[in-house]
Amino acid sequence: MASKTINPTRMELTRLKGRLKTATRGHKLLKDKRDELMKQFLEIVRRNRELRRKVEEGLEKANAAFTVASALMSPEMLEQALLYPKQSVELDMKYQNIMSVNVPVYEFHTKNEDPAEIYPYGFAQTSGELDAALEALANVFSDMLELAEVEKTMQLLAEDIEKTRRRVNALEYVMIPDFQQKIRYISMKLDENERGNITRLMKVKDMVLQEAHDFKQPATA
Repeated sequence: MASKTINPTRMELTRLKGRLKTATRGHKLLKDKRDELMKQFLEIVRRNRELRRKVEEGLEKANAAFTVASALMSPEMLEQALLYPKQSVELDMKYQNIMSVNVPVYEFHTKNEDPAEIYPYGFAQTSGELDAALEALANVFSDMLELAEVEKTMQLLAEDIEKTRRRVNALEYVMIPDFQQKIRYISMKLDENERGNITRLMKVKDMVLQEAHDFKQPATA
């Protein structure tokens, strides 16, 4: 196969050895990157599990309180109580570089006249369960935001791990063996040519020696 695609010369041999050296170095760097990405990914997976558990518990608590509040208050009163929120939320997104992968970092800020005030209604005609539901949602909001950040980071890292894995495999199982095979083929052909040249030189030497010997022989009368 190699004989059909390459020219067995010393220049080509030198070029292929250089490419093999570069591919081998790149293979090591990509393997190191893949291993570090996997380490970061597993740490984020553990954090994701913790956050998901906290968020699910917080939402279950909020949902349970809201269900009770819905049973105690009329739909009109509930809608009126929640119609005009006192807080507004601003979300900023930045990026963090993890092994050449840009992952999002979310930051949120609440804006209202009283930062401690999360209830958009008076307490006279509402139930304490509605207060508990809003408080539970407020407490879990930052965890929900971090969970979204972590899950997006997991997605981006998983995609880059897969791309890096494919590159490592391409180098390890295709490119490097191909370079090695071509180098062996060229080395073999060069060795054959070297042996052929030596054989021809020996024959020429023998012919020269024979001619010199014949030239020195005295002519017979």
